[in-house]
Amino acid sequence: MINTGDLHIEDEVLPLFDLTFNLHSGKALKELVTLPLLSIEAILIRQQVIKGFIDNRELFKDYSFSRFNLSEIYDFTESFSVGSLSSGKLRWKLIFSDKEKSQKKGRLILLVRLFHKIHSAYLSKTDLKIFPPSYADELQNLNNFFKSFNLEHHEEAFRKNKFGISHIVELTKVIAEKVTTGEMAQFWNRWFLFEAYLSISHSIIKHNFVFPEFDNSVFATEGLYHPFLKSPVKNNITATKNVVLLTGPNMSGKSTLLKAISICVYLGHTGFAVPATRAIMPYFNTISVAINLTDSIVTGYSHFMSEIMTLKNVVTEAKNDMKCFAVFDELFRGTNIEDALEISTATIKGLSHFPNSLFFISTHLHQLKEIEEVKANKVSTWYIDTELKDGVPVFTYKLKEGWSDLKLGRVLFEKEGLDKMLE
Repeated sequence: MINTGDLHIEDEVLPLFDLTFNLHSGKALKELVTLPLLSIEAILIRQQVIKGFIDNRELFKDYSFSRFNLSEIYDFTESFSVGSLSSGKLRWKLIFSDKEKSQKKGRLILLVRLFHKIHSAYLSKTDLKIFPPSYADELQNLNNFFKSFNLEHHEEAFRKNKFGISHIVELTKVIAEKVTTGEMAQFWNRWFLFEAYLSISHSIIKHNFVFPEFDNSVFATEGLYHPFLKSPVKNNITATKNVVLLTGPNMSGKSTLLKAISICVYLGHTGFAVPATRAIMPYFNTISVAINLTDSIVTGYSHFMSEIMTLKNVVTEAKNDMKCFAVFDELFRGTNIEDALEISTATIKGLSHFPNSLFFISTHLHQLKEIEEVKANKVSTWYIDTELKDGVPVFTYKLKEGWSDLKLGRVLFEKEGLDKMLE
């Protein structure tokens, strides 16, 4: 189960990594970002692929080409009609049709020049040994594809203004064969994936993200921050228990912190680097993030019922021996305080019975400090520090271990003079 709608992956997370040159590479990138991987082994392989691009950063730092030319070439090969013309018939057709000759010549020159640049300047110089074998084979297939066009020969003919009918016939024959066998379609998929990985690597360097380590017994981050903020406060957190309670007054930054943690876990499970200076996490089978839950017009669920069903889905997965990562922001705020306290207590007690999973819960229920699990240190407690200076709240956004009893509602109420206005 992947329940990450509240992270807005496509609208907010994807743009962090999108430096692609065309819509097709952007689509390949989207598939990488929106599909968490199914094992630690798959995650580590993808990490190695991206690290390979990062290690080749000097080679790829000036990677560029004309988007218009690529679009022309892609449309040309995608709409290419193999037809029944033999090389001899094609040659005669080109001799007697200046229009046909001009159109084919123009597109083939674009193809030769672009393919030659990509191959000679980048792919042929890429160090394949630093990639995992499976992806090194993909890069070698790209190299072999370019070599099969005899690009240097045709590029030289163009430079000397000798690109003529024989070159058109030869290249047309090569393209027809590759379209027929499906090799052309495979090439485009490989190249667009190549550019998606290149975009990810450039973005990781730009943002200075780090690749997480995986350890099924540890969850810890250092220098964790929310990547969408211009001046984020960085925090460290270690989950010593499988249930983590987060407290702090309104506006202290609890939801932002939970989003930062969730983004870190999510990106780690796609094989991407994360916004932190260090991160260690278990592999989770399911990821569920419930932040800013609202009433659902489609399903007819109220806010409270949405919370109940989200929790039920998580517990169902945990009871089926799944390793779950789940975040609940202000759990049960959709019901009255008596019910919220009672069922929050039951929830915390129950979730503590799933040691292979990890649950983050933020709460305003200060009474939870008195339950047995908190008193006996059976759950981890953290709070976001907020200071009062001359009766004015100062938000530090710094995470500390322990519990916050600060209540800002009355402070802000009186600061605005509402207590006197309403006498």
